Amino acid sequence: MSNISSRAFSSFKYVYLIAFFALLSGVFYPLITKTSFESVISGILILFLGLAGGILLYKATTSETKRGIFFGVGLILIGISSYFIFQFTGRV
Repeated sequence: MSNISSRAFSSFKYVYLIAFFALLSGVFYPLITKTSFESVISGILILFLGLAGGILLYKATTSETKRGIFFGVGLILIGISSYFIFQFTGRV
């Protein structure tokens, strides 16, 4: 029984993250203005890229063997995500 509740909680985490990023990237704007959802989907993917970088930075603090790799790749992913955000908003 514990294994089932653990899996349900784990899947709920990911559903929660997807819903949070969808709301954060403005999922209601295309519904109101009757425009395309392409910007929302790319916004969600950009946020997930930054999340992956953050997770790798966290793993760098907890890992003993691959600390440098996790740290470098995490910073690179966060940098790429930041660049895409600035490009997406037209500031680059």
